[in-house]
Amino acid sequence: MSHVIFKTPRLLGRHLEPNDLTDLLEVYGDAEAMRWVDDGEPLSRADAIRWLEVTKNNYERYGYGMSALIEPASGETVGFCGLVHPDGQSEAEIKYALKRRYWRKGLATEAVQAMLAYGAKTHGLGSVIATTAPENAASHRVLLKSGMVQGELRANDDGSSVQVFEWLAGGPSKSGST
Repeated sequence: MSHVIFKTPRLLGRHLEPNDLTDLLEVYGDAEAMRWVDDGEPLSRADAIRWLEVTKNNYERYGYGMSALIEPASGETVGFCGLVHPDGQSEAEIKYALKRRYWRKGLATEAVQAMLAYGAKTHGLGSVIATTAPENAASHRVLLKSGMVQGELRANDDGSSVQVFEWLAGGPSKSGST
């Protein structure tokens, strides 16, 4: 198995590998799951292949990127979670998505908590953000249970907006809002 970055009671996080393509497509090719991500469109095979390359480059540049989430007992990939810098933004941002059959089991919260701890301990990240669709109540719950604090509503160039969540290692959010 490739580079393991964290273990929790129910998950193992490891660097992505080229053979993760099928699982990436199962998660990010799911129209229902992707309604909250970017333009709401499922990821194409070509985009998934490109994403593997971008992730490899992120590992080289930052030491972190997207990771596969594995159920240790079965060895099955249940989803993905990682720290990224979309479009070169300076802030590290946490992203996650699970296969639908693993929704509503607390695994997303477990993965986000472990990834935040990994980012702080291994890479010295003092803060991490997350962005969600303002209507995505399920993700808001995951992020709040993971220790993030709801921050500002940020406008996008296309007139839409995203809800920002903030996490500070060892302390409350900069904004102090809840």
